[in-house]
Order: sequence, then C-alpha cells, then structure tokens
Amino acid sequence: MRRSLIGPTLRERRRQLGITQSKLAAEVGISASYLNLIESDKRNIAGSLLKRLADALGLALDELDGAAERRLVDDLGELAGEALLADLQLDAAGKHDLASRHRAWARALIRMHRAWLDRGQTVSVLSDRLNQNPFLGSAVHSMLSQVAAIRSSSEILETVSDLEPAQRQRFVAIVGNESARLAEVAKALAAFFDKEYTDARSVTPVDEVDDFIVDRNNCFPELEQAAADFRRAASIAGECSTVALTDYLARAHAVRVVVAPSARLDVADVRHHAAFDSASRTLVLAEDAPRPTQRFQLARLATELFDRQEAIDGVLAPAGELTTDAARRRARRALSSYLAAAVLLPYEPLLEAATQQRYHVDALARRFDASFEQVCHRLVSLRRPGAAGIPFALMRADVAGFTSKRFPLPQFALPRHGRACPMWAVYQAFGAAGTMVRQLAEFPTGDRLLLFARTVEKARPAFILPRRTYSIMLACDALHADRTVYGDGLDLSSAAPAVPVGPSCRLCVRRDCLYREEEPIVAA
Repeated sequence: MRRSLIGPTLRERRRQLGITQSKLAAEVGISASYLNLIESDKRNIAGSLLKRLADALGLALDELDGAAERRLVDDLGELAGEALLADLQLDAAGKHDLASRHRAWARALIRMHRAWLDRGQTVSVLSDRLNQNPFLGSAVHSMLSQVAAIRSSSEILETVSDLEPAQRQRFVAIVGNESARLAEVAKALAAFFDKEYTDARSVTPVDEVDDFIVDRNNCFPELEQAAADFRRAASIAGECSTVALTDYLARAHAVRVVVAPSARLDVADVRHHAAFDSASRTLVLAEDAPRPTQRFQLARLATELFDRQEAIDGVLAPAGELTTDAARRRARRALSSYLAAAVLLPYEPLLEAATQQRYHVDALARRFDASFEQVCHRLVSLRRPGAAGIPFALMRADVAGFTSKRFPLPQFALPRHGRACPMWAVYQAFGAAGTMVRQLAEFPTGDRLLLFARTVEKARPAFILPRRTYSIMLACDALHADRTVYGDGLDLSSAAPAVPVGPSCRLCVRRDCLYREEEPIVAA
C-alpha cells in the first residue's frame, strides 16, 4: 500500500521550529514515544490528533502528505523505469521508504536524473542537427574555401616581392573580403549552436504548469471570486448564454463579434477556433466550431477584458515553480480557461447539479450547454474545502497514446512521459467511439478505482487532414463510485472482481499480464 509522508513532514516542521518531541507530545496530549512512532511513519494518524498536531506546528491539514511529496514518490517511480537500471531490479516499495525517510536524498536523485535527461536530450538534439541539417555541410565547405583563398593570397603577398601596386591591392582586398565572409559564417555557426537551439529540458513548460496546478489541487478561490464578480457586473444571474456574452462585449468593451470560416483565421488561431483583433475590436469565431466552443471563447475574452488579468496575476505572482517565460505564458492561458469555465459553470450550481445528477457528464453538459470535455475539466476543479465534490483524476490521450492533459490523484499517478497501462479505460474507449467505457480497476498496491472514458472528436483544420480524436477519462476512488451513475450495476464490494491494471508496463509488477508490451524494470 502507498506509504504516508505525514510523519517526516511533522518531524521536519518540529525541528524547524526548535520544538522537542516531549514538548510537542505534551501539548497534543500523547506520549513522546508515541510521537516518535508517528514521526518514524510507524503509526498512521488522522482525525482530531492529526488536527491537533497540525495546529500546534502551524500547518494546514492539506500541507500534510501534500501534492509535492506525492509527486516526489511518482518521480522516483519514473526514475526506476529507466532501462539503464533494469539489472538492479529495484523494489517498487522502496520509493516510498526513500521519500519517507530520506526526502533530501530522494530530491537529490530526482535532480540528478533530470540533469541526466537534460544532457541526453541535448546530445540527441545536436546529433540530429549534425546528421540532418544541410546548413553544417555548406557552412564547413564555405569556411574551407574562404580559408584556402585567404591562405593563398597571404602566401603571394608574403613571397612575391615585385607585385605591382594594383596587384598587391587586389590580393589585400581578397584577404579582407574572405576574412569578413569567414567571420559571418563563424557567427552563423555560433548562432546554430546557441542555447536557444540546443537546450532541451527534461522538465518542460508543460510539466511545470502541471505541477503548478496539481500543487494547488486545481482549485483557485481568487478566480472563482473573479468569475462571480464578472457575472454580477455583466448582470448574468442564470445561464451565461452566447447572446448575453455578445451583448456584454459590445456594451462594455465595444467588441464586435463575427462568425466566419476558419480560413479567415491564422494558423495559430485555428486550434482555438477564435481570433481577437484588438485594433479593430473584432472577435472572429470559427463558424465550424461547436456552439459550446464558441461560447467558451466569448467567455474567455469577456473575462480577460473585465479582469484585466489582475486576478490571474495575483495567482501567478508567487508561483516560483514556473521558471521560464514559456511556462508562465502557458500557465496564464490555463488560468484564463479556468476563469472562463468558472463563469460558464458556476461552482455552487454545478456542484448541486452534479450531486443531483450523480455526476452524469452528458446530463451536466446538456444542463449547462457545455461540451463533454468542458464538464470533465470543471468537475476536477470542485475542490473547495468544506464544499468539495468527488475527487477526480483526469487524463486526455490521442490515438497515438500521447497524454495531452493530466491531473492525478494521490493513489492514481499519471505518467508524465510515454504511455500508461494499455488496459486503462482511456485507451479502451478508442475501440468504442462515442460510448462511455467504464471499469473497476485494481492496482498492484491494492487501490481500487472507477475509471470511465469516452472519445470526443475535434473539428478538422482541413478536409484532407485526418480525424482528430481524443479519449477523455475521469477516475475516482472506488469508495465514491456509488455516488456516480457510472457505478450503477457494478459490484463494488472489496471482494468483487476488478480489472487488474498497473501504472505502465515498465513499472508494473504483474509478471503474468497478457497485455504486457515491455518487460518490467522494477522488482515485485
């Protein structure tokens, strides 16, 4: 079973504050020996004792066993999946022990692993460019030609003493011109090997944004409040319709909304089905985009103009994990989407409807005039303390197995790179297009989850291009399955048969799995 990291967190915090075990134990009403067992992860705690300890140390409950620590365990699992370590037969349970008892060493290993990945990817990038880019061949040939011309002209100037002044000037000019050209080629080569072209980071902007969102549990109270403020300012009490948004944009910001063929959009805007020209104050919506998509783009622009990015700036300001401009731009767009979704699917009405409809995604999509994917995204964000919905994980994959969206759960880690277990519902859904595929899945840790997934199709940018099909999956602990329509008819008892799945083939300890595509690297 997954090991808790609460004990080490308590120990580190107590030591930071300079409090002895005996003093803290007396304050919360337990013995020092019992506190020692808790800090050593030899006793599990919860309820009132956990709250007393958290209060005594000035910790919020959600800081204990938080997302950052869980991600550390998941990252150690990915490290163990490296083919280079296959002969070590690493024990799958060892990552929990390492993260629990030697957290600093675990972080050091992850940092070294990422640095190793960075260097390997940089070598690959350079190798590809050296082998495939024609620029290098022509540049080297040009340099050799220029060096030969400079050398021959210099030899003539040095060895021939009776040159006419005009001839001498000609050879001097050759040396000067070829030297200038050689300098230009050298400059081009330096730019070719500049960091901008060669740097390849194992932690990409996408990874940084994923971590940023997961660390905050995909719940942003500031944006929820900004969405409520917008609805009041726009006089929207019930459904946030296309007409209401269009009227608001025209009235408050002098924006004209035009529906036009996708051909009018730039390539960069086709993916979003919309383009805003701030100079002419015109929003162009792609006419082939579904109605929920058009409405979402209206809400995105309306909230951006209303909020002036103030709420989003407030969320991004302390985000130290976003280390690059690319990551901050991507995070800003993700938060802008969150704000638009909070306007279209307000927190309280959605939570109430989800509870009544037992999280029936299609019914909620009809109720709020939203797409299947929009509802799934919003359900994952219902994490407000004291008024939370079912904790869901979310995953979106394409037919090639590439994961383009991910939000994990503590007991359900989603891979950063590569494919997950081929038995997951997210992949099975491609064989039943448009139909909800559900499964009661059991992991080698003993954790049981309800997985349900369905395919969605995006509009094609052009007729000659292939269909754009994605599978979107939600997952929750099996303990919550009876609160959803997707648990109906399933035997949810602990003894009921479940689909035996794993994290991925490399990290799965099920040696007898007939669906295995790769040999496991970790030991059972």
